[in-house]
Amino acid sequence: MHLRFMKKVRAEVSLYDPIGVDKEGNEISLIDVLGTHPEVVSEIVENSFERRRLKEKVLLLSGREKKVLELRFGLKDGDRMTQREIARSLGISRSYVSRIEKRAITKLAREFTAEGCQY
Repeated sequence: MHLRFMKKVRAEVSLYDPIGVDKEGNEISLIDVLGTHPEVVSEIVENSFERRRLKEKVLLLSGREKKVLELRFGLKDGDRMTQREIARSLGISRSYVSRIEKRAITKLAREFTAEGCQY
């Protein structure tokens, strides 16, 4: 178990790990080379990991719940739709879309809470 954990950790790289030295002998980290403010880079990386975790959790939803959330929040293509537009495209009522959306979000919240994440 420990060896498996160490294998995963070895593949991880911190943005603040030294990657070399500059002409003056100062240590350079990956965050310095990226050329962006460190907080911005950290936020982008964190958002990327959060999106990946969200996509994994969305796979646990039923087909209809997944479809409603994808359309409502633009999870696939970035285009968001209103509940009314979703209802029209799926041939169901807007209130039913609302109930499906609420149920799906509740399931996702439970999954993240069980995982120990704050959302």
